[in-house]
Amino acid sequence: MKKYAFSILALTTVFFAVPASAQGIGHGYFMRGSVVAVDGKGTVVCIGSADGATVGQVLEVYSVSTHPGPNKLGTPLFHRQLVGHVRIDHVFDAHFAHVSVTDGHANKSDIVELRKN
Repeated sequence: MKKYAFSILALTTVFFAVPASAQGIGHGYFMRGSVVAVDGKGTVVCIGSADGATVGQVLEVYSVSTHPGPNKLGTPLFHRQLVGHVRIDHVFDAHFAHVSVTDGHANKSDIVELRKN
């Protein structure tokens, strides 16, 4: 019975550890978030210190649009289009940062992405 309980505990530990390690792998190569606010106080993105964001990084901004009609699976067709770049001015917590638009535009709900080379 002890062997069975130990096996279950070991499998459970591995099962819950995989998502955490997978997130770390993904953030090692790129960061991705979204524009959460655009107003008179500036632009805020959902990328912060927990994602590895630092002041001065330049992020690509993508707008997502749908095309008319469904694809072969009956779902809408989506398309990402590069619409500009933003620079991180201030990381104010683990999840958010203030940015300034360096070219193009950034609208609420656009995707921001940093590709590390």
